Amino acid sequence: MKKRILVTPLDWGLGHATRCIPIIQELLAQGADVLLASNGGAFELLRKEFPELVIEKLPAYNIHYASGNMYWNMGVQLPKIARAIISEYFILQRLIRQHQINAVISDNRYGCFSKKAKSIFITHQLNILIPNFILRFFANFFNCQFIRRFDECWIPDESGEKSLSGKLSISYYHIKVKYIGILSRMNYLQVQKKYDIIIILSGPEPQRTILEKIILEQIVQLPLEWLLVQGKLNEDEEARRRKGRERGSIIPFLNAKALNKAIAVSEIVICRSGYSSIMDLAMLGKKAILIPTPGQTEQEYLAERFSQKSIFYSQQQTRFNLRTALQEAQHYSGLPNNIDAHSQQKLKKIIRNFLESL
Repeated sequence: MKKRILVTPLDWGLGHATRCIPIIQELLAQGADVLLASNGGAFELLRKEFPELVIEKLPAYNIHYASGNMYWNMGVQLPKIARAIISEYFILQRLIRQHQINAVISDNRYGCFSKKAKSIFITHQLNILIPNFILRFFANFFNCQFIRRFDECWIPDESGEKSLSGKLSISYYHIKVKYIGILSRMNYLQVQKKYDIIIILSGPEPQRTILEKIILEQIVQLPLEWLLVQGKLNEDEEARRRKGRERGSIIPFLNAKALNKAIAVSEIVICRSGYSSIMDLAMLGKKAILIPTPGQTEQEYLAERFSQKSIFYSQQQTRFNLRTALQEAQHYSGLPNNIDAHSQQKLKKIIRNFLESL
């Protein structure tokens, strides 16, 4: 009898949903019956990538980064986040009964666990980086207490020196973790170059729109062929064909296959320093310019980490200078695309053992 697995990524940008794509694909390849549940952009992305699968709605966390102050951003939003976690917990119990779910794989949705189904939590961030020591202690304590409600914690990374997440995935509390390899919906392609730059935007508003405006004001002044993918999933078909100015094009959204090709035909990538973007860059072996979301300490850490290693050049959004960034990025190596086959084999084994355990 087929095992029924419910996959529930968080809608906080598109990264949680995109890194679940290879997990969903592997579950399907190994004969599982997969159902999906999310909201917002993650819901729309998964519906476009897997139109044949049942997908349910979950409550929105509605995270916004209105300022560069992380304490303020998260502090004022904690009540609505808590309400969403409680609400999704009760909705999940109903979905488990309704669809006879055997297991739940939750990417950063803290309320998606149950005693009635094996529950997996996916995260690369066991160590939440907050400058204030006291706040960091309590944030990590409660983060780990929530994760312990799940049967296992899967980390989309390699352990040891090959780690991409660095100290983000190091926990100072006892949590049962399993490294499942690098997760990316991308594949390495050798193709002829078409664009000098591809800009891939994502993440919470209003910062996504602010960055788009900053880049567009500068890029039209340079003699470059470029493509901007806005990360908007609800534009109509006419808007999808909208052209930029002279040498550039603007497209609201590309599915995984089309985006994979668009990145492959581009010389350099400009994107946020979100962890899912880092994994995609590792799979593709691309050079990149990273711009962390203001106030998001995880992205700021990753941008600094790879900049110090001379792998990816990074700039702060408020001081972004495209001309300088393009010049400096040439001196950075990028990540070698030598992890694809290894990670795929590791994920295949993890999923096989997971399904056999149900």
